[in-house]
Amino acid sequence: MGRPVYLDFHATTPVDARVLEAMLPYFSERFGNPASRQHTYGWEAQKAVDTARSQVAALIGATPSEIVFTSGASESNNLAIKGAVHARRSRGDHIITAATEHKSVLDSCSCLEREGCRVTRLGVDSQGFVDLDELRAAISSRTILVSIMAANNEIGVLQPLAAIGAIAQERGVLFHTDAAQAAGKIPLDVAKSGLDLLSLTGHKYYGPKGAGALFVRRRKPKLELTCQIDGGGHENGMRSGTLNVPGLVGLGRAAEICREEMPRESARLSALRDRLFAGLQPVMDGVRLNGPTGDRRLPHNLHVSFDDIEGEALLMALGDLAVSTGSACSSGSQAPSHVLQAIGAVADRAAASIRFGLGRPTTDQDIEFAIERVTTVVRALRTARVKVSS
Repeated sequence: MGRPVYLDFHATTPVDARVLEAMLPYFSERFGNPASRQHTYGWEAQKAVDTARSQVAALIGATPSEIVFTSGASESNNLAIKGAVHARRSRGDHIITAATEHKSVLDSCSCLEREGCRVTRLGVDSQGFVDLDELRAAISSRTILVSIMAANNEIGVLQPLAAIGAIAQERGVLFHTDAAQAAGKIPLDVAKSGLDLLSLTGHKYYGPKGAGALFVRRRKPKLELTCQIDGGGHENGMRSGTLNVPGLVGLGRAAEICREEMPRESARLSALRDRLFAGLQPVMDGVRLNGPTGDRRLPHNLHVSFDDIEGEALLMALGDLAVSTGSACSSGSQAPSHVLQAIGAVADRAAASIRFGLGRPTTDQDIEFAIERVTTVVRALRTARVKVSS
């Protein structure tokens, strides 16, 4: 039996062959520590890290000096939120975020709440967008930080970063975005969006796991963060620890490839996504889209609900199709998705919702297979349910 067709590219992506090729020498031949500044091995490693820093910076419109390397987006989110609040604690005690954020953002905010901070968790509309007027009204003289994700990891909604950034700048508060799902998939520009902090990770855009970055604004004026991992003062004192040189080489090369190929790849994936949804709709009733349409959602994201079936049974029956119900970081939980709860989609359809994540390897044949399999399984489950109820 062959492996399932993989349509869970929100959870993770395979390392691109070109990325792996760039990484391999740094596991064995060029194995130096970039902190070793007395010999060639350390110089080689430092040069590779500098190149990666420039490649990541170019992906988001930053300067290399504004890139702090981390182990991934969860660490970047923790460093951004806790580091910013701890550094500015004398100025305020209030954080604003959205109810639909990734758990690494929500849990970081909850941690600060236990330290005495106040947290406003903005609601969203039925498509997942924050209300800009509510955001503006929530900001007070004690607000330190606004953290709103660029693209939702479940329903793919793209928040209006530039509009949020303008509000934050107008009120003199910091603006952080979790761009784990957006980086490498849609154009990002930290200056145009008014961003002070941006988190990303390599394994979401065909780089290796365990390598990520945090953009920290260094201009007009330089932004200070309180280090969350002590021990050596690496990364300009913001994140101590020996750098993962092979991983960072992969992170940078993957960013470079995404920057070059993003326009045509996004167009291809959005067309496949629309084909998938169009293929599911006419052959059966009760198929509903979660999140917005068109260019207001990630080009490779489709999140749909199916009436009159149970979600666990649906996933089990789709054994030859690798999909998920939502975030891989909370997939072990049996509780309804907090994102679907926030958009009001839990009561009648959360249990039978599927997130399709398309990716670089996805083909027309994969989409046709997914349409056929999902259609067949949903019809069979509905028929079985009718027989049991009668």
